[in-house]
Amino acid sequence: MVAATSGLHHVTAIGGDPQRNIDFYITGLGLRLIKRTVNFDDPSTYHLYYGDEAGQPGSLMTFFPWKGVPKGRIGAGQSTSTAFSVPAGSLGWWAGHFAQLGVSAEVTTEGSEEERLSLRDPDGLQLDLIASSTTDPRDPWDSASVPAEFAVRGQHSSVLTVRDAAATVALLTDDLGLTVVSEHGDRTRLAAGDAMPGNIVDVISDPLAPVGMTAGGTVHHIAFRAPDHATQELWRQELVGRGHQVTAILDRQYFTSIYFREPGGVLLEIATDTPGFDIDEPLLELGRSLKLPPWLEPSREAIEHSVIPITVPQENNPADHD
Repeated sequence: MVAATSGLHHVTAIGGDPQRNIDFYITGLGLRLIKRTVNFDDPSTYHLYYGDEAGQPGSLMTFFPWKGVPKGRIGAGQSTSTAFSVPAGSLGWWAGHFAQLGVSAEVTTEGSEEERLSLRDPDGLQLDLIASSTTDPRDPWDSASVPAEFAVRGQHSSVLTVRDAAATVALLTDDLGLTVVSEHGDRTRLAAGDAMPGNIVDVISDPLAPVGMTAGGTVHHIAFRAPDHATQELWRQELVGRGHQVTAILDRQYFTSIYFREPGGVLLEIATDTPGFDIDEPLLELGRSLKLPPWLEPSREAIEHSVIPITVPQENNPADHD
């Protein structure tokens, strides 16, 4: 292979009401809105990015929120669960936090090395908070709603559900450079390098799973990391040479992307680590205003009138209120 991914870059899902989405992910999950832009393929709706203070790859969860979007169906050919990494011993705090918000959450123990708090966001998206015995060294976003000692450190892992796991596992190992870490029943765990939070993908084989339908409350795609554009271009050539149907390299302003489907039907992306989210607004002001790429800037007035007005909690940019 030309390259192997160093881990997860982001997960993108379909949401409903954008204000409800913002309130949950900032106040409920304690993430920072690090970019407020639009869906470049449908500028009438937002593309909202959440993550750590600077939106580092591996911390990111993004949404296309359409108010009134029909409910999707979670099933085969999708990423069916998104997990975030939190400190060991923090799940009791999180359970109480979500109870105060009226969010149902259940603690389950996967084993001696992982505890899991399972919940759904307001649109029904399956989320997990995983407290692992492996220390996650990443710095959290210290929000007003979630103290740093309990806060999300970034992505932990994603679950892919497919009818037959063999071909999916083969693609992840042969084409993306992941390695198989463990196999338990119908679940195969893979990792990019060491099995650290942010590097992990679990593949579940479920021959009887209904085919997923992408709409509200489902994951649209998951993205893996490439260090830079040059590596991504070589990687694309190799994927095409192996028979994959891969898109052209697309400019997403804060990174460039290629997309393709793995054999089980899950849409995958390879996204670059560069240039990052501070190219069009300072770090302290991330997420404060609507940002558009140069090719959409001439349509700003029309776009601002088409998107739903939203309010971002002041804790997202505390320096603005000092």
